[in-house]
Amino acid sequence: MIDTGVTKKGRKRERFTPEVRRGILGLGLGNTLEWYDWMIFGLLSSYIGPHFFPSVDPVTATLDALAIFAVGFLFRPLGGVVLGTFADRIGRRKIMMLSITMMAISTLVIAVSPTYAEIGIWAPIILLLCRVVQGISTGVEAPLSTAHAVELVPEGREGFVAGIISFFVNVGILLAPLVSFIVSASIGDGAMSEWGWRIPFVVGAAFGFVILYLRRTLPETMKKDELAQATTGSVWMGVRKSWVSVLAIIFVVGAVQAYNYAWNVGLPNSARSTMQEDPTAVFALTTVLGIVLVVGSLVVGRLVDGRAISQWFIVARILVIPSVFLMLLYVQPGIGGFAAVLLGGSVVLVLNMTLYNVVSASLMPKSYRGAGTSLGYGLGVAIFGGTASFLLVWFHSLGLDWAFPVYVAVLSALSVIFYLIARRINGIHVGK
Repeated sequence: MIDTGVTKKGRKRERFTPEVRRGILGLGLGNTLEWYDWMIFGLLSSYIGPHFFPSVDPVTATLDALAIFAVGFLFRPLGGVVLGTFADRIGRRKIMMLSITMMAISTLVIAVSPTYAEIGIWAPIILLLCRVVQGISTGVEAPLSTAHAVELVPEGREGFVAGIISFFVNVGILLAPLVSFIVSASIGDGAMSEWGWRIPFVVGAAFGFVILYLRRTLPETMKKDELAQATTGSVWMGVRKSWVSVLAIIFVVGAVQAYNYAWNVGLPNSARSTMQEDPTAVFALTTVLGIVLVVGSLVVGRLVDGRAISQWFIVARILVIPSVFLMLLYVQPGIGGFAAVLLGGSVVLVLNMTLYNVVSASLMPKSYRGAGTSLGYGLGVAIFGGTASFLLVWFHSLGLDWAFPVYVAVLSALSVIFYLIARRINGIHVGK
């Protein structure tokens, strides 16, 4: 995964030190855990809902669980604001350790939490509180780990960071349906509905404590003089000065997250709960999508390493506009139609998922990159990403299948416009 060759332009790539390699591994695996835990909740919402809510209608219970899923997104901006500010003031490493701890503990609590039948209203309350903690944690994990990795590597290797961080993200996206598929295939749908859905959460919690151990040697990229000069006032003065860049990050992140959650969570849940597709087949196809994303992220990272990432981003984002309308092909039950839509949009999805975090980090200077990037990321995911799965299922239940693709297409067009405006006004501070 560590490339030490030369770029297409003939410029030799600088080798990474062992410390940098270990740092990237620890940061990358944190993204794997974040996305695994986040995706597991979304993928298993149709199983979680009946256990934590009193409704007897499976579609209504699924929507209740997806609503809790969306609530977690609402707390991402809070995590970005608070933890991102501390990352600029006390350093990246301590916050990276804290975010993983919060994620691992909250995931473990979900795994062992009693059901509505056992403790009544306290069941959904506990579920909600866990999602709040996860929302705060993930509000800083993805944007700060990318910023941290960009600061660790030599200048010009931002493309590598885009590819490798996306690789670890997509490993998490892959592991979520893969673990669900293995458990479902091993114990059957009946046991999966009754108690087997807890197993993937136990796996995620255990993985979290392993990553916490690995991050103990994570290098700090903030220098002592930078930390000495940093105050809450100075950090947020910088963020306010770059408000156009924050706005651009909101849409850069929000558009791709709406697309991603529609493909990785919304469509699978719609297939199982609304179209009544075989759950094992759905998990298998979602796993195939994860493999495409894992391999594709490394390929894209290799292609853009040493090149102008901004140009690749603009082209990739424009391609979202026509490709998102593929989902209109899945309007009636049939696993073949589901597979065609799910895999048909995978190439455009992997392009966008690989580039967006580094592009976001490039819009903020180092002195307030943690707060500014995390704030924009948290708002983008909360406003647009967190509601995507719910909106997709809801629009489908109303017979308005065309509404969601139009929604994502508009978000994608706006993300390009705001990015170009921010780049012109405030410039870019990482890569080209």
